[in-house]
Amino acid sequence: MKRVLWSLILITLVGLMAGGGGFFYVRGQALAPGLNSQPVRMVIEPGLGVSAIATRLKAFGISANPLIFRIWARYTKAHTQLRAGEYDLPAHASVIQVLGILKSGKTVVHKLTLAEGLSVTEALLVIQDAKGLSGDLTDIPDEGWLLPETYHYSRGDSRNALIGRMADDMGDVLSKLWAERRNGFILKSPKDVLILASIVEKETGIAHERAKIAAVFLNRLKRGMRLQSDPTVVYALTDGSGALGRALTRNDLKIDSPFNTYRIKGLPPTPIANPGRAAIAAVIHPERTTALYFVADGSGGHVFANTLKAHNKNVRRWRKIKRSRKND
Repeated sequence: MKRVLWSLILITLVGLMAGGGGFFYVRGQALAPGLNSQPVRMVIEPGLGVSAIATRLKAFGISANPLIFRIWARYTKAHTQLRAGEYDLPAHASVIQVLGILKSGKTVVHKLTLAEGLSVTEALLVIQDAKGLSGDLTDIPDEGWLLPETYHYSRGDSRNALIGRMADDMGDVLSKLWAERRNGFILKSPKDVLILASIVEKETGIAHERAKIAAVFLNRLKRGMRLQSDPTVVYALTDGSGALGRALTRNDLKIDSPFNTYRIKGLPPTPIANPGRAAIAAVIHPERTTALYFVADGSGGHVFANTLKAHNKNVRRWRKIKRSRKND
């Protein structure tokens, strides 16, 4: 009975406004500043009607009179144009402002940053925990095929759809950079580039080192030398689940795995992480060097060598630094 009564009142008021009787009063109320002293984030679910939205505005402390919202929405025919989504409503938003925002469809933009060097397993955990995404993760990509980047999305977007965007973006970047390779490039396919780029990504976080480390690995491949990359062994030990949590041992380097580049020749069968575009570019455009070895220099970077003798000297220096730190 109460609902019917309010409907009759609403129809009567809209009729009066159409005739000019109540127009100025309702318009004044619709222009009046809202009660909220702070911005309010509100979600409008698909199918939510004008009455329900008006009630929600009152509950959020924005509008004191839901009837004004309902009347003005119907009088201006805005009630047929309101769009579902997540909206930020400014402080003291009037009914007219709110209706304009809900008609615009300019929903809250969320950001998700996928860091370089995460495995697919680690990346999926980030996506799973992202606020506002919907749906279960069912489209599991191959290792290495998600482009590390900052992605924008709206509340309710599908997790699988976001993964699809990441994979498409990786494909686009890889295809573009593959076309830039020089004549005589030793790697035979974009997948090979992705595999080596993932190793480069895990070997260094220093931008200016990537092209030189890529060159070292390419030089080793040309000579038929094993890559002997520690991150590939970590991947073999953890199955890509994350950090090992300890230093590698000599026994670790003997693990029987197609990812153990201390034992296999050439590249592992798949990437070991999702490389960023800079690491991929480093593989396509490596530095010109004859270096065949590198080891940590104790300051976060690496020192390079052309010969095993020089490399062993650098290794002894690095081990001395590690011992001194352990004794401090």
